[in-house]
Amino acid sequence: MHMIQAAVPQVVLQRDALGVASDLAIVVTGLAVIVLAVVLILTVLEVRSTIRELRIGVRQNFGPVSDRARSISDNVESITDTLRADVRHVTAAVETLRERLEQASDHMETRVEEFNALLETVQAEAEVLFLDTAAGVHGIREGARSIAVARRGGTSRSEDSSEPEAVPPVSDDGLPHADQ
Repeated sequence: MHMIQAAVPQVVLQRDALGVASDLAIVVTGLAVIVLAVVLILTVLEVRSTIRELRIGVRQNFGPVSDRARSISDNVESITDTLRADVRHVTAAVETLRERLEQASDHMETRVEEFNALLETVQAEAEVLFLDTAAGVHGIREGARSIAVARRGGTSRSEDSSEPEAVPPVSDDGLPHADQ
């Protein structure tokens, strides 16, 4: 064994204070890194546990809220469907009313046209009747005048064109007044 020692040169290490301090600093830094790693691992585990508890709490608290929101959503959808159906009914009723009003308007227009035609016919007949009556009254006056002239023994107006003859007054019944 001695030979092995002779072959390896013996190195004497001398250490000074700076080398010892450097080694000590490396050991302290290593221990600090290990402590920090352990603290970090413990903190991550604690955060994970807290998140898990928070998730469970949220699920428990938001479960009823979510169910309530779903119920409200279903109610809103039901109300919307009801309103759509009501709007369809109102639209159909308005359309039916519009059609009926158009029919009534067309019917009224036809009736007004018929009434106007009736009024035109009545007016034409009234004009004819008025002209016939006026002609009849004129004839009665002329006849009464002729009778009055004949009673007085004179000539009629048509025979004597030089001087107009006085026309005796005629009563409402078309006959000359009796006071002459």
